[in-house]
Amino acid sequence: MLNYAVLIFAVAAVGGLVLAAHVLRGKLAPWAVSVVHALLGAAGLITLIAMLLQGGAPGRLTAALGLLVLAALGGFYLASFHLRGKVAPKAVVIVHAGVAVVGFLTLASLLFG
Repeated sequence: MLNYAVLIFAVAAVGGLVLAAHVLRGKLAPWAVSVVHALLGAAGLITLIAMLLQGGAPGRLTAALGLLVLAALGGFYLASFHLRGKVAPKAVVIVHAGVAVVGFLTLASLLFG
């Protein structure tokens, strides 16, 4: 399941790069990419929760989940701007991406480390 979680979040990250590129240029991001990004993020979180519920998960998995949940909360905040037809604040996009990257790297360290 760890392989799937890393793959899901990696694909979500590609979508996140597309979204961030739009916002950093002062443009609204495409809705379709936003929705797919959110759905992949949710699927990744559900996968991590399932892994934790199986028991015996290392502490880094819990840390990765915590960071990625925090990133998801930031994503909800960013989506609120999108819903209002406004471009999200660039600083929030950067913080969201940074937390997500740290969470992803923490998760990937279980696979590659």
